[in-house]
Amino acid sequence: MQVEFKVNGRAERIDVPPNTLLVTALRETLRLTGTHVGCDTAQCGACTVLVNGRAVKSCNTLAAQQQGAEITTIEGVAQPDGTLHPMQAAFKECHGLQCGFCTPGMVMSALDLCKQHPNADEATIREHLEGNLCRCTGYQNIVKAVKQGMAAGATI
Repeated sequence: MQVEFKVNGRAERIDVPPNTLLVTALRETLRLTGTHVGCDTAQCGACTVLVNGRAVKSCNTLAAQQQGAEITTIEGVAQPDGTLHPMQAAFKECHGLQCGFCTPGMVMSALDLCKQHPNADEATIREHLEGNLCRCTGYQNIVKAVKQGMAAGATI
């Protein structure tokens, strides 16, 4: 089936089987491999992208369900010249990453949080990131990074 949507501001039209997951369409059809596949059960959050501005686990939704949607992946967050988005810079500066596998999904969830709760406290940040698992950092620096990104006015 043919699906049309915008990905990172660019109109895309792809042909995929009806049962194609959004994460598969992004990674394999569009070659946007920053969106990671972690658990395939929507538990880890590594596949999180923004769909119409809201965080969505792309391993848990069909590409066909996104007809006409605006999708932002981690590749669409930085400036075209490579300048990091304030949230990405905060993750780097606060060492909110270690192996980096969960980082794209964490950043996308953090951007959704900034939109929904621009003045979130630590408890709200931790609650909002519950659906994103990190097996390396212990979360303290991730929370610190989200606070810093939020203070810098991180939005998308």
